[in-house]
Amino acid sequence: MSKTYVPPRLTLPVGERDHAQGPPNAGTILVEYGDYQCPYCGAAYPVVKQVQKELGSSLRFVFRNFPITNAHPFAAWAAQTAEASAAQGRFWEMHDFLYENQQRLGEETPFVREQARLGLDVGRIAREVAEGTYASRIDEDFMSGLRSGVNGTPTFFVDGVRYDGAPEAGPLLTALRRAAKPPRGRVA
Repeated sequence: MSKTYVPPRLTLPVGERDHAQGPPNAGTILVEYGDYQCPYCGAAYPVVKQVQKELGSSLRFVFRNFPITNAHPFAAWAAQTAEASAAQGRFWEMHDFLYENQQRLGEETPFVREQARLGLDVGRIAREVAEGTYASRIDEDFMSGLRSGVNGTPTFFVDGVRYDGAPEAGPLLTALRRAAKPPRGRVA
C-alpha cells in the first residue's frame, strides 16, 4: 500500500497577533514565513505583491518572521527593526523597505533615514533593537514555523496548508484560486 503525501499544516492559526494585509473575512489566507536577508525571499517579495494586486480583497496576506541567523547575519536585526516599526504602526512600510533594500542590510543610514521619513521615533527603534525587545515575538514566529514544517525560506501556507510549489506568481495564484472560498461571514 502506498502512502499519500499530506503537506504539513500551520500549528499556530492566523490571529490578532499577526501582521496581516487584506480583509479579515477574505476567502483565502496566504501566510509567508520569511527572512529579510534571504535572497529567495527577496525574489518572492515582488511575487507576493503581484499576487496581492491580482487577488485584491479576496486575499489576506500574513507575514511571520523566520530569520535564519546562521546563514544571514543581518536577518535578526532586520526582523527586530520590522517589529520595532510595527510597535509604532508602520510594520508594512518597514517590511517593504527592508525587502526593497535587502542588498543594503548592514548599513544603518538608509534605514534610519526611512524611519525618520515615516515619522518613527528613531531613537526608540534603536533602543528596542539593541535590547532585543521583540526577540520573544520573533522566536514565537520561528518556533511556530518549525512546528509547522518550515525548513527554509520563503515557506508559504495557503489556508493553513504548506504550499510546496514554486514561489512564482503563476503556480502560487493557481494554488490560491484553487483554495478560494467565499469570504467568511457572508452568505453566498
